[in-house]
Amino acid sequence: MSAGPVAEAIQVFLAPDLLLWLLVGAAAGILIGALPGLTAVMAITILLPFTFTQSAERGLAILISVYTGGMSGGLISAILLRMPGTPSSIATTFDGYPMAQQGRAARAMGVGILASFFGTVVGALLLTLAAPPLARFALSFGSFEYFALSLLALSVMVSLSGKSVLKGLLSGLLGLWIASIGSDPVEAVPRFTLGLTELQGGLALLPVLVGVFAVSQVLRESEHVNKAYLLPPTNYRGFLPSLRELRAHVGNAIRSALIGVYVGALPGTGGDVAGLLAYDWARRRSRHPERFGQGAEEGVVASESANNGVIGGALIPTLTLGIPGNAATAILLAGLTIHGLNPGPFLFRDHKELVYSVFAAVFISAFLVLVVQLLGIRLFVGALQFPKHVLLPVVLMFCFLGSFALNNRIFDIWVLIVFGVLGYVLERGGFPLGPLVLGVILGPIAENHLRIGLMTSMGSFTPLFARPLSLAILVLAVASFLSPLVREWQQRRAACRKGAALA
Repeated sequence: MSAGPVAEAIQVFLAPDLLLWLLVGAAAGILIGALPGLTAVMAITILLPFTFTQSAERGLAILISVYTGGMSGGLISAILLRMPGTPSSIATTFDGYPMAQQGRAARAMGVGILASFFGTVVGALLLTLAAPPLARFALSFGSFEYFALSLLALSVMVSLSGKSVLKGLLSGLLGLWIASIGSDPVEAVPRFTLGLTELQGGLALLPVLVGVFAVSQVLRESEHVNKAYLLPPTNYRGFLPSLRELRAHVGNAIRSALIGVYVGALPGTGGDVAGLLAYDWARRRSRHPERFGQGAEEGVVASESANNGVIGGALIPTLTLGIPGNAATAILLAGLTIHGLNPGPFLFRDHKELVYSVFAAVFISAFLVLVVQLLGIRLFVGALQFPKHVLLPVVLMFCFLGSFALNNRIFDIWVLIVFGVLGYVLERGGFPLGPLVLGVILGPIAENHLRIGLMTSMGSFTPLFARPLSLAILVLAVASFLSPLVREWQQRRAACRKGAALA
């Protein structure tokens, strides 16, 4: 697809009044995305009514700027508080927060902001140039392919296990069990509901994630009564990488952004899965994998490039097929239909100007989000210089607010509290939280696609191994699961040989 009309659309969007609207949308998205418990989806939903009086092009552009800001804004609290502002920023906490604790909060923010910008631009380029063929390839995925892809993502559990693979696997299995609570997706039989009607529909993902990461972090910080502030003094010098340092991150950023675009183009997946997959790939390809989890910039680059690459990827099936790539694009789909437009192949034929305006909006929003975040780094980090006894209750209030606003249920606040305590206890016991969250996110996806696949194959697993694409993904999943174990065994063997030689 030619980029010429996109350039023309960008010129139209540079009108001062519309540019101001896009700037406000980007800033609002960043703010909402940075608050634990409030997501990019929530930001779009809140601001959707304000676009009704705008034209379709302007309304969608504003929503896309909110979406872009919300996805990128999650890195702020992920790095500074170890509380992912959005589920997509889960992997950013693994290295972003350790960097902040080492006095490198500004550096982590600078690297993360540039990586998120890069991921958004790569996603926008692929959206512009390759939307139809990528959408057609995504359609070749059946239920067994999605199940195999879920297994590939679940294989990351081993890499996220830290020092104890056993504890990591147990944490992941606990997450899979938590995901099974509720009604059976096919036969609607209640499972582990304890007779509570609130559990019939399962546990909402947002209170679980916010509880495990945010509330548990509040409990941990409350232990250190002698520590007045959450962060040590931050060095702002060199918070942006030099050109030489940027070149060292280019390969990781490109690979991670492409993972994000591809995962985003698969309906039903999202930035959380993309970020975890990209993080795992970055760790495997790194010359110093032992630094991951200790404050490695590569981990932040991988996570943020991937979860923002999802933006362009998720818009591919949304615009070309009328199938939302994730919850956020489902809201954008609603925005299209509100303006009397039907997404799908005919949208490209009958409303080319609108399609090109969407492409242009992603590019412009990426630049606006970049500018707002770079200018706000000192403000974001400085906000944590409030005394801890003031800041922690405010953070906890936003956690409660976000969980309640999801379904307007007090029950979700109880879920938040329970999983906050669970996350606190697990970390005190040395159990990593990454595999737990991975199991909670991917459990329903894997189960639904497996059950649907078995229904279509009359209960046979043969298509899982007979279909070339699903078989190839399964082989990758097995290799991904075993490679960290083999590497650990080789390292132990080498250490034993070295010890024997010294003796």
